[in-house]
Amino acid sequence: MTSWQLVRIFAGTFVLLSLALGVPGSPIFVSQWWLAFTAFVGANLLQSGLTKWCLLESILRKLGIQPGC
Repeated sequence: MTSWQLVRIFAGTFVLLSLALGVPGSPIFVSQWWLAFTAFVGANLLQSGLTKWCLLESILRKLGIQPGC
């Protein structure tokens, strides 16, 4: 598995989990403040798309995960 695949898996998981924790109709609702985490993940995805740099990908590469799409 490449670093880009793992970045997408992490981002998707974090978005879905934070929505489940932040949407009042969810069975595992905790607080609407979890939606701020969704916005944080979205902002990081936007930033990495514009700058072509992603902190998580850098960390994964240092851990030995192969780069690539």
